[in-house]
Amino acid sequence: MSRTTQIFCASTPHGAVTLAAAAESGCLARAERRVLLVLNAATIPEATPSLDGMPGFAALRDRFDELLSWNEVISPLHPASWTPRPDDIPLLERHLRLLWGLGDDRVELVVESLQDGPALTVTRLFTGAPVHACAEGLTGYGPTPDRLDPLVGTRVRQLLHLDLVPGLRPMLLSEFDVPARAVPASAFLKVVKELSGAAGEVPAPPDGAALLLDPCPSAPGLLSPEEEEELRMRMLRGAVARGHRTVVLAPHPTAPVPCGRALEAEAGRLGADLVVPDPPVLAEVLFERARPALVVGCCSTALFTASVFYGLPVARTGTGELLGRLRPHQEGNRVPAVLSDAVLPPLEAGEEGAALDADALNDLVTALGFTLRPRLHPSLRPAAERYLAQHSGPHVQRYFPRGRLTSLGLPGGVPKQLASLSRHPAARRLARRARALRKAVRG
Repeated sequence: MSRTTQIFCASTPHGAVTLAAAAESGCLARAERRVLLVLNAATIPEATPSLDGMPGFAALRDRFDELLSWNEVISPLHPASWTPRPDDIPLLERHLRLLWGLGDDRVELVVESLQDGPALTVTRLFTGAPVHACAEGLTGYGPTPDRLDPLVGTRVRQLLHLDLVPGLRPMLLSEFDVPARAVPASAFLKVVKELSGAAGEVPAPPDGAALLLDPCPSAPGLLSPEEEEELRMRMLRGAVARGHRTVVLAPHPTAPVPCGRALEAEAGRLGADLVVPDPPVLAEVLFERARPALVVGCCSTALFTASVFYGLPVARTGTGELLGRLRPHQEGNRVPAVLSDAVLPPLEAGEEGAALDADALNDLVTALGFTLRPRLHPSLRPAAERYLAQHSGPHVQRYFPRGRLTSLGLPGGVPKQLASLSRHPAARRLARRARALRKAVRG
């Protein structure tokens, strides 16, 4: 009888910790061999730290029988852009089985971000392997970003996810009726604690400091470097305005340390001490090493782990501007941005916020999911129509652009008989004058 080998595909530190927690908590059946396959799909992988180079990685490495690199296998090709030709898949699977010593093993895949290029490529190469998908943070609550090949989707046995928003149902892969299974918070915290203990070279932040979560580089080009710097400034000013005099900037572990002279100068002007851990580590490691008085971010998953798993006070800022910037409406960061805006308290006084309960949040995300992927989830149209007909106000306008509602014929959009007016030159001139007048009155 052949042995079972489980291949864990991870591309981010947070994903690797979640996969390790899932393996230890009984979410996966036992296997004779467990392999960690590291994927680095950064724009320039050679210049971007891989997760196996982060401080404390030995605590994760020891949980697996072997460590492999996908980048080394396909070098010099880029993991995000290379996909095999269909005719080459059987040959490539035999090659990987020989290269990785799999032989006739029964292979199971445990994959972070199944919808992304490298993980999807690995899944396609092992054609008959059952798949356990792991949601990447908050994106698991939204619909599958792209239509997934049924030859892949029907092989998924379960969706593993962290219960970051209690009471909210994950929507990812629901078109294949994939059952969702929450990875126990206790298992996640146990892995983070061991990771923190192994990262001895990273100094612990001061107790009681405000912790700023640097914008994640998951959507390059969404914010310009100047806008990212302004967002950091906004976080810093908001934290100091709340009375915090020691501020820790937590860079994303796969990004270069972002602290510039402008941020240091602003901290000095405000009378605050700015601390930047070097090298960067997972935000949860900093939560484990010290207890921040406040955690501030935009739409980071770590805001939710801080609040739900560690019981830390959190605040978000910049979500309104981010929602206005996301183009097209189907952009993958929309669901995390909406959840942050709707669930977390604002940092600055007077900033808008919805503060929805679990039932209202489920209705909101269901309606949002339909507007994001109407062809993938046509059955959600009645629920979306009902929600939009019953709700109005600033938060609905923030989450559902009128143009998108109009194109889908949903409540809140322009009525069909008036839709052509929006394209009439005279109507457009009148609208521009009205906007200019409104800005003049506000100024």
